[in-house]
Amino acid sequence: MKTYMKRTAVAACAAAAALALTAGTASAVPSTVWTVSPSPASFQAVNVGNIVLTATIPMTCTSSTASGTMASTTGNPGDVADISTMNFGSSGAPCTSILGNVTTVAVVPWDVVAVDYNASTGVTTGYVGNVKANVSAGICKFTVTGKASATYTNSTGILAVNSVAGELAVSNPVNCGAIVTPTTKPTFKGNYAVKVAGTNTIPTIVGSNP
Repeated sequence: MKTYMKRTAVAACAAAAALALTAGTASAVPSTVWTVSPSPASFQAVNVGNIVLTATIPMTCTSSTASGTMASTTGNPGDVADISTMNFGSSGAPCTSILGNVTTVAVVPWDVVAVDYNASTGVTTGYVGNVKANVSAGICKFTVTGKASATYTNSTGILAVNSVAGELAVSNPVNCGAIVTPTTKPTFKGNYAVKVAGTNTIPTIVGSNP
């Protein structure tokens, strides 16, 4: 009897563990339905704090803006917004570096791609994709391509770009010497406040599963 009870208890524990594992796995399934509100709509974004592109040396912009369109979508990853204009610096506030003023010309469109959603915090995790920009810092010129990790927070409307080394790559460096080479791994970091174009409305992104 004792042996039978022991085996029964072990079996019960194993079943409970399997159920817990199944439940945990199910709850961790990435979202495949992305509800953007309003949708479709145009958006505009303005930097909050400095925007910094680092390719061995930091290149800092005190002014940066973006605009485009956003819409609900399905799939994972999900393209929730297209960036049709991306500006770094302005005539009165150029981006700067130790090599001199920096001119960055974005080759658009770029994408805002959603990968995961945390319902408890209202934060979508993903990346800015299809990134391509031609950069000039003094006489040094090069092209940056790739993607940049990012999060979007519904409560604040902040798109926080925080790329890690290896997501972006350098190509065609000219007059850059050893400072910027094809092996350089640039990073792109900065926060943007996003609103529905022409309003003070903060758009939201909610991920779910059907």
